[in-house]
Formats: sequence, C-alpha cells, structure tokens
Amino acid sequence: MSDLFDEEPARPAPERPGRRAKALVITGVVLVVGFFLLTAFASIYTDRLWFKEVGYGSVFSTMLWTRVGLFVVFALLMGGVVALNMYLAYRYRPLFRMPGVDGSVDRYRDAVTPIRGWLLGGVAAVIGIFAGTSAIGHWRQFLMWRNAESFGDKDAYFKKDIGFYVFELPWWNYLVDFAMAAAIVSLIAAAVVHYLYGGIRLQQSRDRLSGAAQVQLSVLVGAFVLAKSVDYFLGRYDLVTQDHRLFTGMNFTAENAVLPARNILVAVALICALLFFLNVWRRTWQLPSVGLALLALSAVLLGMIWPAIVQNFQVKPSEADKENSYIKANIDATRTAYGLDSVESTPYQGIPSGEPTREQGASVLGQLTNVPVVDPLQVRETFQQRQQVRAYYSVPEVLDVDRYTINGEEVPLVLGVRELDQSGINASDQNWSNLHTVYTHGEGLIAAYANRISPSEVNGRIVWAEGIAGEGTEGGKALTEREEFETRVYYGESSPTYSVVGKASADSDHVELGLADTDSDEGDQRTTYDGKGGVPVGSTFNQLMYAIKFGEPNFLLSGRVNENSKVLYNRNPVERLERVAPWLTVDGDPYPAVVDGKIQWIIDGYTTTDRYPNSQRESFDDMIDDSLQQETGLQTLPTDEINYMRSAVKATVDAYDGTVTVYEWDTEDPILKTWMKVFPDVVKAKSEIPDQLMEHLRYPEDMFKVQRYQLAKYHVTNAGEFYQANNRWEVPEDPNAARPVFQPPYRLFSTGVDNTNDWSLTSVFVPRGKGTLASYLQVNSDATSENFGKLRLLEMTDANAPGPGQVANQMQQDDKVVDALTAYRVQGATPPRFGNLLTLPVDGGLIYIQPVYAVRTTGASAFPILQYVIVKYGESVGIERNLPLALADALDVDLEGVPAPAPENEGGAEEPDGEEPQTPAEPVSIDEQIAAALKEADEAFTAAQEAQAENDTAEWAAQLEIAEKAVQKAVKLANQRDAQ
Repeated sequence: MSDLFDEEPARPAPERPGRRAKALVITGVVLVVGFFLLTAFASIYTDRLWFKEVGYGSVFSTMLWTRVGLFVVFALLMGGVVALNMYLAYRYRPLFRMPGVDGSVDRYRDAVTPIRGWLLGGVAAVIGIFAGTSAIGHWRQFLMWRNAESFGDKDAYFKKDIGFYVFELPWWNYLVDFAMAAAIVSLIAAAVVHYLYGGIRLQQSRDRLSGAAQVQLSVLVGAFVLAKSVDYFLGRYDLVTQDHRLFTGMNFTAENAVLPARNILVAVALICALLFFLNVWRRTWQLPSVGLALLALSAVLLGMIWPAIVQNFQVKPSEADKENSYIKANIDATRTAYGLDSVESTPYQGIPSGEPTREQGASVLGQLTNVPVVDPLQVRETFQQRQQVRAYYSVPEVLDVDRYTINGEEVPLVLGVRELDQSGINASDQNWSNLHTVYTHGEGLIAAYANRISPSEVNGRIVWAEGIAGEGTEGGKALTEREEFETRVYYGESSPTYSVVGKASADSDHVELGLADTDSDEGDQRTTYDGKGGVPVGSTFNQLMYAIKFGEPNFLLSGRVNENSKVLYNRNPVERLERVAPWLTVDGDPYPAVVDGKIQWIIDGYTTTDRYPNSQRESFDDMIDDSLQQETGLQTLPTDEINYMRSAVKATVDAYDGTVTVYEWDTEDPILKTWMKVFPDVVKAKSEIPDQLMEHLRYPEDMFKVQRYQLAKYHVTNAGEFYQANNRWEVPEDPNAARPVFQPPYRLFSTGVDNTNDWSLTSVFVPRGKGTLASYLQVNSDATSENFGKLRLLEMTDANAPGPGQVANQMQQDDKVVDALTAYRVQGATPPRFGNLLTLPVDGGLIYIQPVYAVRTTGASAFPILQYVIVKYGESVGIERNLPLALADALDVDLEGVPAPAPENEGGAEEPDGEEPQTPAEPVSIDEQIAAALKEADEAFTAAQEAQAENDTAEWAAQLEIAEKAVQKAVKLANQRDAQ
C-alpha cells in the first residue's frame, strides 16, 4: 500500500525503525487482533448453533447477512470516499513549495510522507469501521424499508400513507445523514492533506488555495449543501411527529411558519450547492460565500426567528382557536394508534341511592363468588415457606393470576413456578460442578385458589390447588393430575446462565438433582435431561468454542462434559423470544400455564413505533410503571418513546425443552405483516393456536397500562375541552405502595354493567389532583370470547364516588377495622399488611374489597397470614374472616346465633306416614330469614373450601350448589320484603 503514491522527488527517504521493534509491534497487534477475532468467531459460531437448535436458523442467517451487508457497504462507501479524497488531494498537490513559509508544516510532512500509504489506508479503515458499525444499528430501518406494507390510512396533512412515515422515512433520513457525514469527513481529510502538501497556505495574504484544492473543496461543500437541501425536504414530513408543548404532531406554527420556511430553505440550499459546483470553473469564492451566508441567515431567520414570532404573537393570544383543528387531528391519531377508538363509554352512578339494603347485599354476594381475595404480591412469602420445599427453590417476586376450569367451574388462581434459585445453595457447595451440572432445574407449579380462604392458618389460610403435600401442608393436583405431566423446569425467569446436561453413557449414574412429591430427604431424585432442547457440546471444537464464550476452561477439562453432553443457555423466556423475534417489544411479565401436560410460559409481543403521524409520543417505561413493575422488556426503538402499539403476537416457551412458538395475533397490523415478510418462518398463523392454549391467552398487561395512561387524557374527544384540560384523569397512586406510583391493574371476574361476569383486566381513574373516582376501565381478557379486547369505560355520574386512596383511608379509620387490628398495632407486634384494593361495580354501585395480612412470627420462616377481609359498600364498612361475613358485617347483618333455615317443603307435600305433624315454629321476620340465608351461604362456602382441601370434589360441588341456592333465597326474600 505504501507505493500508492510517488515518492517526493529529490528528497532522501527517512530512516526506517529497527526491525526488532517493528517485529514486536506487529506481533502485539496480531495477538490482540487475533484474540478479538477468536472471541467474535466463538460468539457468532455458538449463536449459530443456538438458533439452529431452537429451529430458527433463518433468523440468524437473515440477521447476520443483513448486518454484514450493511457494514461492508457503508464501511466501503465511507472509507472509499475518504480515501479517494485524500488521494486526490495528494495527487494534485502543488509541484513546487515555497520554502520557509511554515517550518512546522515541513516537519509534519516529513514525518507523514514515509508512511503516507499506510496512513491513508488506516484513516480510511478506521472511519469506515465507524461508519459500518453505525450502519449495523439501522438494520431494522433497512429491512422495514425493503419489505414495507401499506397501512391503508393517510395522514391528515401530507396525505401520504402512514407506512411512508413508519417504514420509509427513517431509512431515507439515515441515508441523507450518511451522505452529509461522508461529505464533512472527506472535506476535513482533504483539507488536512492539502494543508500538509501546500495546497492550502494560510500564512499568505492571497492565493491561499491552489486550483486543485479550490476545486475539490468546492465539490465537497457543494455535496454537503445538496444533501442538506434533501434533508430540509425530508424534514417537512418530520413535522407530523414533532413534539410540542401541548401535543405531538403538526401544529399551527409548524404548518404556517416552519413548513413554508423549509420549502424556501430547500430552494436556497439547492442554489447554494449550484454556486459551489460552478466554483469549479469560476474559481472565485465570492458567490459561493454569499450563497452559504444566505443559507445560514435563512436558516436562522426562517427556521428559528420567524416560527418564534408566529408562535408568540399570532398563536399564543388565541391558542385555543388556532390549535383546534391540530388538537383534533392529534386526538384522532392517538386514539387510533393506541387502539382506543373503539372504547365504549357508559354513565354509571357509582354510589347506590340511599343506604345499601340487605337485598342488595345478597345480590352482591351472589356476584362475588369468584372475587380474588388473595393478593399475589403478599402471599409470595407463604408460597416460599409452605411449598418451596428446599432453600434452592423459589417463586417470582410477584405471582401471576390466571383462571382455570376445575370440576366444571371457572376459578381464579394465584400461581407461580417453583424455579431453581442457586443463591439458596450453601456457599461452600457453590462450585462449577454443582452450579452447572447438578442444580440444573426447577420442579413443578404452585397454585392457590384466589377466591377461597381456608379456616386453618397453617398455610396462611390459603387453599392449595396445586402443591406438594407434606407435614402441615395440604397438597393439590387440580392442574397436573395427568400422569404424564412434566414437572421439571429447565427454562424459566430465574434459571441459571447455563447448565451442562447428559450422561457419559447409558450405564452412568444420574447427576441432576430433582424433587419427588414429598419433603423428606429420601424424596430427592437424580435425573438426566432427555428433552430436545440444548446444543450438543460433545466435540472438542464445540467445547473450545463454549469455553471461550463463557470464559470457563471446565468445558475442556471436566469429565461432566462428554460426547453426549448438551449445554442449555439463553433460558429466560423473555430473552428467548427477544432473540427469536428481535423486532418485537416483549412484555416483561411472562406467565406460566398448564397446557397439554406441560408448563408453558406465555409471553405477549408488541409491535411499536415512534413514527406514527400526529399520535402522542410518550415514554414506554413511564406508561407501564406501577407498584408491581419489576422489569420491562427490551425496547426496539433508539429510545423508549412510542406513539403506536399493537398486541401483535402471542408466544410460548416450553419450560422443559425450551421450544419457542410464535403465533400471529393481530392479523391487521401492518408492522407485523412487514416483519413476517422479513422472517417468513417465524410467526405461525393465528388459526394454529391450540384450543387448550387459547383458554389461557389473556389481554396483555403492558398494553392495558399504556392504553389506560393515554385514556386518562384522550377520553376527551372534543378539541376545545381537551385544550381547557378541565376533565383530565389520572391513574391513582397505589395506596399501599411505599413510593408514589400507579396502582396496578387487577385480573378478576368483573360484572361491569351487564352482569356478564367476564374474565377481565380492570383499573380505575381519578380526576387529576383529586381523590374521588372518575371512571372504571375494564377489558375482556378471555381469548375464547368474541368480546376479547373490548374496552368498556364506566364514567361516574356521582362526583363523590370515592377513589382508592379515600377508600383505603376510610377503611383503615373505621372503628370496626381499628378494633379488629389493634392487636397487630401494639408495640413489638408486626404491623398488618394491606393487600390489593379491588374496586368492583355491582348493581349500580361500587364495592371495595381489601385483604389484610399479618405476620405472627419473625425470622426467615415467617410468612403472612390472611387474617381479615375488609369490605366497603356504600358508606358501610365491614371486616371479618372471609368475604361473606365481611359483607354481612358491612350491612349490619348478624349471622351469629341465627339458625339455618329448614329445607323448604315445596308443592305442599304431605308429612311422611307414621310421623306426627310438627308444630309450626314462631314466625320470624324477613330480615332474620335473610340473615339466616346469608349464614347458610357462608357455612356452605366454608364447607366447600374444606372439601376442596381434602380433594372431595363431589362434596365441594354440592356445597357450592347449597351456597348458591341460599344466596338466591336471600334475594327472593328481599324482593318479597320490598313488595310489602
């Protein structure tokens, strides 16, 4: 490369460095480069093996070659342009130099000349590498541009398909930015070379530039200004996604000042570029300088000062009128982009008229059979202590809520996977062999009925639906009663970084530690993984690659790594989906479900963008933050701001073999269609979702959080009212959280206004800056229902309906609640813990339900016990050991000492033969009969829970039927009383 340029005539070559020093430098460089290349090769090679193992090799190939192609093309373009300009600057240097003009320049030139070829190549290579690396980061824009789908809708101002803004404009902006960067870097490089070799002579008063330098610099500046003209032209379209004080999108100033200014700047920049190109022949800087000054002046006057004048003197005095049509466009676009355009709003009283009656109470009780009174956050410690079995097992910080059909009835469950937690292993036992070949997997699922309370405090008053039976523990097999159920969990949220599995031979002993259905030492099992997951690591070459990847020589040295071994890694379900579908924004909370005899992790995947025209842009993290938020998914945007979101796919990850399956969910989403063209073998059709899996698909939480965040403002559809901001809502703060943070949404069977008892995701709003209740939001979360995803908004007509903060305060200050909890508030006692505060609309009013937990002991083995349930209905507050009793307490109905009613003798049947007619009992009041019926319902509910704990399904069903009949009887009696 050093002979690319001719040597300087009549100048002796400088002395070369010593051979030994040169050899040492070359050796060091080769070693460093070789190390990085080997590490990079090991990473790429093992990634290829992993993608091939999970069945998505096409994703790896598409990603690899797209990135390689972008790197090579843009690195060569940038490096080639810079190298060409440096070469031309040297090639057309002045043949004669004026000696003594600047001695320092001569010294630099003498130092550079012997290595000028290497220097040129090195500079071009370094700049090319930076440019190529930058291009790799734009692979999403490139692939979307190449495979763009039409949205079928146009923006309100430029009348272009929305796909142009989402798919095409980002890529064109990158190309223009690249062209401007190439022009600037080339200009700097050429100017340096010209300066060193006399083409630029700053010390002279005239003729400071040689003819060649003037031509080259004119072309480069002209190229930059031409690219800037294109940038101004494309910048016109960016106005519909620009953030302003009031909203995102086009506003009055943008349309009437900024847009005309950019149109003018496009023309000015074109003229300026033309003047620089003409300077190749005219060889005078007067006109180009004037053009460049005019462009700079226009950019300041038209691009900055004029819009500021329009905004301050034309818009501000009558902002509501000027921005009216633009606010309306923002409202319409935002509601469409976030899926809020089909929200059904219904007026709702919120507070029942008058004091709640016993009839209303009986009716309410009949609708609260499946209300989850078990808080998935508070009972985590109970799950740990009663079902953890070993210290090296654990469940998530926040448990999941799902619903299952058990014995023909849909019931809500709180559940978590018993995962491996290696931090629970004794520190002295934490060696490589134990951590990566023995303690490899979790065991099974733990589930409790969310709507049932056990009379016993042994398990924190939890009724287990799925667990391990042991001393003092009631087990259950309601979910995994099938004999072929696979309990081992190799892929989960807290799985080890990697595990090496597989026996050296068929006769070798099992080494992986498992768990039997017992808590005795004899119950531990030794197993060997035999699933299809994992990458074979038996060959010496593969062992070397994984030793480099994980920085662990035991892959080569340990006897546990043999010809039959596999290595399991990338085991977190979210991480696996992110790698298989890197274009998704993944929900941060995967949840487990029992499907076809296996534990499947179900994950929601979203398509998002920040380029939807006129839609409000907000931080994704801010919108989904609440008191239960642990960690968000990987964002696919340069920042976490979005202004469009769709629940695009449903994905599953098998907890045993790690199989990742992605199903299409939103069949109309253009972004999903685009990515399905890019990766045609990744997403399966929605019709291929198995029926048993469909029963457990639900409305995604992050999607719901984003929608409720936006709905707090965008429930207002009138532009004038929106500007006045007199009807703004906000998500209330969680009254139980230690920091100011949103109350989380809750999953439960909600009646809404039509008594459908849908499996729903619910939340509430309060007026901004106030504590009263503004509205109740509910979305159907049953994927098997034709109403799935239907958002219903109940807007309170009574402005005094209390919000969560007020209700929590009223509950805790109520005399009955204070008296009941006094024992837990004395000095030395552990304060009570208040669970999630549920708000439910029933019979035109609202009922609020909150469990109360207490920890009676201290230390590592302590766990919270559900002590009470607080109910607020109307202005009445009740507290008791379970929901029926708490509701009766709120209605001031005394169930103690009330005899259960005798069975009704329907149809006037005669007394049995041989028996004396019984003397009729003294008549009792209807109120006493209602109380007796409610007591019968409470006793039947308790008996049903006890039968369930003993796995007596027949008795459980019979007791539930008795309870339902008792509630119906109470309602019937209340109707009779009112008719009198």
